Amino acid sequence: MTDGDPDLEVPPPRAVVLVEGVSDRLALETLAVRRGRDLRAEGVLILPVGGSKNIRRYLELFGPRGSDVRLAGLCDAAEEGDLRRGLELAGFGSDLDRAAMERLGFFVCVDDLEDELIRSLGAIVVERVIEALGDLGPFRTFQRQPAWRGRTVEEQLRRFLGTHGGRKARSAPLLVEALDLTRAPPPLDGVLAHVDGSRA
Repeated sequence: MTDGDPDLEVPPPRAVVLVEGVSDRLALETLAVRRGRDLRAEGVLILPVGGSKNIRRYLELFGPRGSDVRLAGLCDAAEEGDLRRGLELAGFGSDLDRAAMERLGFFVCVDDLEDELIRSLGAIVVERVIEALGDLGPFRTFQRQPAWRGRTVEEQLRRFLGTHGGRKARSAPLLVEALDLTRAPPPLDGVLAHVDGSRA
């Protein structure tokens, strides 16, 4: 509520990026800054939708049947079906495959954001980030658990990052900060490129 004060009026976004959770938003915002972009100045809003089951509501709100702004999105591989159905039901096309969704600006992480970042960074760098968060001790304890003792370090890291509330959100910006930008995950760069007004 602005009470009519023009100094407090917020213009509608030029583009909206739909993501599942806060960690996705923080990762994209951090990568945008590293790419020299100011998403707020560009009129780009990154909006966590609280899980893939909610995606259709936001596609209807911002898509061709709603405010019709430029849209993009990011989801995990396990939620690809929800995203595809949401796009089709919201009028973005039919029989969409992954390539068609990417042309629309919607990209799928394989398997999820953490997996993309771990593969881009390598286990040693991710462990350094975990250490900077003060979580290396708990991670070593986690690695010794019988269920995880025989897994690869990459599998252990991915699971560990998701085992504690808030750890994904705390680690996402630091992991992106540690990236060699020539090895940034393609789904993240794809989303940001789709809402880059300078390329329109």
